[in-house]
Amino acid sequence: MSVDIYLTFNGNCREAVLFYAEIFGTEKPKIMTFGDQPANPEYPLPEGTENLVMHSRLNIDGSNVMFSDNFPGMPFVEGNNITLSFINKNEDEIRSAYDKLSKGGEIVLELQETSWSKLYGQVTDKFGIHWQFNLDSGEMEF
Repeated sequence: MSVDIYLTFNGNCREAVLFYAEIFGTEKPKIMTFGDQPANPEYPLPEGTENLVMHSRLNIDGSNVMFSDNFPGMPFVEGNNITLSFINKNEDEIRSAYDKLSKGGEIVLELQETSWSKLYGQVTDKFGIHWQFNLDSGEMEF
């Protein structure tokens, strides 16, 4: 179980993650792009955004720091581009934390299965803190 930091960038994530990897001497990061995901005809990616970073992660001195470019078309507010990510192997604990944090807050994305997780969702809590929830099946590559 962990709570990790998730940083969002406005189109320059690849540059940032490579910069931080060099600064902190980490392994070369794996980078998943929006174009790597299965296409959804209901939500087509805008042309030219396929190579934007959907996810990358560095382990910096024992702490996981995750990275993504802002999803195309979504508002980007510098200073509000940090979220907390609750990663757990126990589905009940994820559901409980999600439910409790959503009370008085706002559900951004219902808990659901995605191409990278059997259970993923997002909530902004009553204090304005954005949370991501991710079931760790032990198969996460990065």
